[in-house]
Amino acid sequence: MPSLGPMEWILILLVLILLFGAKKLPDTAKALGQSLRLFKKETTKLNDEDEAKPAPAPAQTTVQQQPSLPPAGPSVEERLRTLEEENARLRATTAPAPAAPAPKDQGSA
Repeated sequence: MPSLGPMEWILILLVLILLFGAKKLPDTAKALGQSLRLFKKETTKLNDEDEAKPAPAPAQTTVQQQPSLPPAGPSVEERLRTLEEENARLRATTAPAPAAPAPKDQGSA
């Protein structure tokens, strides 16, 4: 991409003057300069804070090993067997009664 020559810059400047008016351009340039200055000031402030803040020393933690506990409840096989028995009992109590045949619709013929 070729660089912009003096004629292109003059053309861009004329378009800006036509778009924004001669009165607003100085105010716009001033506001842009202030914004850039503020942005630069804040970024340097952040960098200074990062450099001034020392890295925290790693905290020494002691890990205590917990004793292994035996399982408190019944074994898995016993629990499975009791659940299967309960499931069979529930199915037997909630089994639907045989349904009576639905009456046929005998419409007028």
